[in-house]
Amino acid sequence: MRFAKIRKMDISNGPGVRVSIFFQGCPFHCKNCFNPETWDFNGGEEYTKEVKERVLDLAQFSHIKGLSILGGEPLDDKNIEGALELAKSFKERYPDKTIWLWTGNLFENKKDKEIMKYLDVLVDGPYQDEKRDPRLKWKGSSNQRVIDVKKSLEKGSVVLYED
Repeated sequence: MRFAKIRKMDISNGPGVRVSIFFQGCPFHCKNCFNPETWDFNGGEEYTKEVKERVLDLAQFSHIKGLSILGGEPLDDKNIEGALELAKSFKERYPDKTIWLWTGNLFENKKDKEIMKYLDVLVDGPYQDEKRDPRLKWKGSSNQRVIDVKKSLEKGSVVLYED
């Protein structure tokens, strides 16, 4: 498993100042993707236990509101175990901070994955260039949804996140 980059003070991927990790590899290859350098599963750098610890350590400061997990595709079979391990460790260390994750998959197709119990917000659906709207918050195209994962799992259907 590999990752493309880590941002230690990200203000564009979720509310507040966050630590973000971009996993490497994506099968979707959306037209005009904002991160095509993450498509190659062999690109980037190796994701190791030391990388996970570095991400966790970067989040220790009080001004960091949470962790954002992006890609590439973090829920791809090649990445999901690492994303799960990171999310679980993050919630154990920082139970009051949030985890946001972006995926080209739909919530309905991944809701039974173990990682969902650690996520607060999921931005789902592939980016669709013909539905691009720069006014949208936290997503690139109007087909994507910003989902409150905890409420959605409780209700058994999608509940959209409200700021």
